[in-house]
Amino acid sequence: MAAYILLGRSILTSAFTSTSTRTQTSKFGNRLRHVYSAAPTDVKSSSSNSKLADLFKNRGDKVAPRLRFAPSPTGSLHVGGARTALYNWLLAQQAKLEPSNQGAVLQPGFVLRVEDTDQARSTKESEESVLADLKWLGLIWEEGPDSETNIGPYRQSERMLTGLYQELADYLISEGKAYKCFLTNEELDAMKAAQEVDGSNVRTESPWREASEEDVQKAIDEGKEYTIRFKVPANSRVVINDAVRGTVSWDAEKTVGDFVLLRSNGMPVYNYCVAVDDANMGITTVIRAEEHLTNTVRQVLILDALGATRPTYAHCSLILGQDKQKLSKRHGATSCTQFKEDGFLPDAMINYLSLLGWNDGTDNEIFTRDELIEAFELDRVVKSPAVFDEDKLRWINAQHLKRLEMSEVVTYVQEALSSRHSGAGDDLKLAELITILARQFMDTTVAPVENMEKVLGYGLTSFDNLSEDAKEMVSKGYFYNVAKGLIESFEKNELPLPNAQTIDRLFYDKDSVPIIEDSESSNAGAYDFAEAYKVHMKQFSKDLGKGFKGQKFFHPLRLALTGEMSGQDVTKQLALVEYITSKNIEVNCDVVPMNSRIETLKSFIETIPEDLRAPPKEEPKQAKKESEKSVQSAPVELVVAAPTDPLESYEGPSVAALDIRVGEVKECKNHEEADRLLCEVVDVGEVDEDGNPKYRNIASGLREYYNPEDIVGRKVLVLCNLKARKLVGFPSHGMLLCASSKEENGEKSNVQLISVPSDAKIGERITIPDVNFEEEGMPMAENKIGKKKILEKLLPSLKTSKYGVPEFCERPFMTSAGVCTTSINDGTVG
Repeated sequence: MAAYILLGRSILTSAFTSTSTRTQTSKFGNRLRHVYSAAPTDVKSSSSNSKLADLFKNRGDKVAPRLRFAPSPTGSLHVGGARTALYNWLLAQQAKLEPSNQGAVLQPGFVLRVEDTDQARSTKESEESVLADLKWLGLIWEEGPDSETNIGPYRQSERMLTGLYQELADYLISEGKAYKCFLTNEELDAMKAAQEVDGSNVRTESPWREASEEDVQKAIDEGKEYTIRFKVPANSRVVINDAVRGTVSWDAEKTVGDFVLLRSNGMPVYNYCVAVDDANMGITTVIRAEEHLTNTVRQVLILDALGATRPTYAHCSLILGQDKQKLSKRHGATSCTQFKEDGFLPDAMINYLSLLGWNDGTDNEIFTRDELIEAFELDRVVKSPAVFDEDKLRWINAQHLKRLEMSEVVTYVQEALSSRHSGAGDDLKLAELITILARQFMDTTVAPVENMEKVLGYGLTSFDNLSEDAKEMVSKGYFYNVAKGLIESFEKNELPLPNAQTIDRLFYDKDSVPIIEDSESSNAGAYDFAEAYKVHMKQFSKDLGKGFKGQKFFHPLRLALTGEMSGQDVTKQLALVEYITSKNIEVNCDVVPMNSRIETLKSFIETIPEDLRAPPKEEPKQAKKESEKSVQSAPVELVVAAPTDPLESYEGPSVAALDIRVGEVKECKNHEEADRLLCEVVDVGEVDEDGNPKYRNIASGLREYYNPEDIVGRKVLVLCNLKARKLVGFPSHGMLLCASSKEENGEKSNVQLISVPSDAKIGERITIPDVNFEEEGMPMAENKIGKKKILEKLLPSLKTSKYGVPEFCERPFMTSAGVCTTSINDGTVG
């Protein structure tokens, strides 16, 4: 028999075969070339076969892009399936926006088809779960199981009842492209065993392939069961031009052999259903995972035998776990349902899923839904596998949370609160309070609830049960005296305590706007707990004596009052505990009020070893020098230390010495004499004696990185307490903070201004988690910053994270509107 050469239409030619699709001029026209297909050629005998005629409803001079997602309802919608649905949905949305697609025989859009032919594993519950997850993600279909159209139904189990698959199989038999095969399972097993012994490819070589009509009828009359097999043309090759993987080809005869279309019970097999349904529904592009690549051989053979137009195929690489193995349940959450329950936003999931194998060619990683529709191109989907990184997903989720209004975030948090604490879910005020408390650091909508649970508890039991970092801090000797002093103060009724009736003063300003920054002043009133606490602790620190200040005082104080080494403002935490206890709000976790904390603290300090109950005495200066000399001359023994918190081990000047504020560049020009300098006029929130804005002149060495017009109107971070000086004749007072990538050959390869959230307030001072800017003092005077080389000592601890977040000791730079960012990863700040 003459060989069939089955060539897939190339992507470019299939995109512009018909006259009507050659002149795409809109913004989506070029990128949609992958999703246009040529009209099918006439099919022999189609006029005499109504089912075959129905199959080609997508005929015409103009074919609009139609994409589909076809899940099997055998479980939840997982990350890989969600990404597949997303890529198809994005191209479908572009097609709907393309004016030239209007008026096509079949309208452009996203088709949802349920492939439920696996009756043993498919369930109605799974189908409902998958559809609910798609709706949660916002991937809404134009046609699907809930649609009534002339090409439905959209469940394969329902499509089987129409007789479509049987009649098309009969047509293929009549055309000599399929046949009835009466091979038994025993005969098939024997054939397979013989081929394995010979070392040849395992495939079916049926003696019924060329059987006469008389022999076939005789077998039927004898009641023998039969399958319908596809007759793979001799010496045939299948070639496709995959939009992601390029040209892919198979020796069809050797690879698959004659495969089954209909089982002996009349049930159509998966690949047959898929090919028929894609043709019937006018699907022009099939985007799916690479594990389906081998299915393409059978599907293309069927489509070509029917004379149907092949869709363009795009097989995306698998998604892997951190161990580079295929993503599965052992890697943690993988289903959309679980991510929803874990507090991820649908827009953030969409954003992150889009990046698992695609980028827009820039450094941008945060996209809205509309921006993704605008930017997505199939050309930019890569062949290499994507690695699922939950830390990256959390970071992207945090960025989307920061873009929401406070009321929107509270709505999400209240849902999470209701889910975990049914007795507290109706308390909108509680949802607001826990959101305000965690707003700066939350990366999921569940995070405020988890934070609340930690705040309400009190984990101090014994010294031996402390975490390593807490044990190290207590071992320095300061904790015991701080805790003992707190106990005495409480028992004498001298310790300031929160009042449930005045809690709003801690969480809202006088205009009822939530106070997000820990360092912002509370709304003072008749009794201001925050102010009373501050005054009391300042005196308490002095009473304890020399050495009990800064981290040596406030870290033990935090652990003693909250049972935790880090967290939000202590006064807000204690106020939240008081609010819940005084209102008798039912929560499904431990709630430890102040009196119980003090009793627990009493028991705890008794477990601290005697030699750790006081800080070590300082040596006289002369003795200290001699000790240092002896250490220097002694043999050095290398000891590998366990990882520690950078802030715990940090011994330099307090970062609170720096006055870093949010500013806005009002004017910018090139320096007339210095070719590397820009001269900026910056608003940092200062006013003159008459209350008028007072701007600062600042010179920066950013001329090789920015044009003046790029900076005007931009919000920046300004180090304000640097002494004014002239730079090449230009008076400069302050410094714009930038991030720099690692130096190469002594040069900084890239420098960028740190990006400030758009809603940040001009003149506000940045904060840093676990650094109490009020308690550690006001910014240092300008003349002292330079003399004591404060900035030089702090610079080694100012860096950008692997996600481009500027940090001090791995704590982010924060504003009232959220985290500052850059696109420079693992860089320096200065």
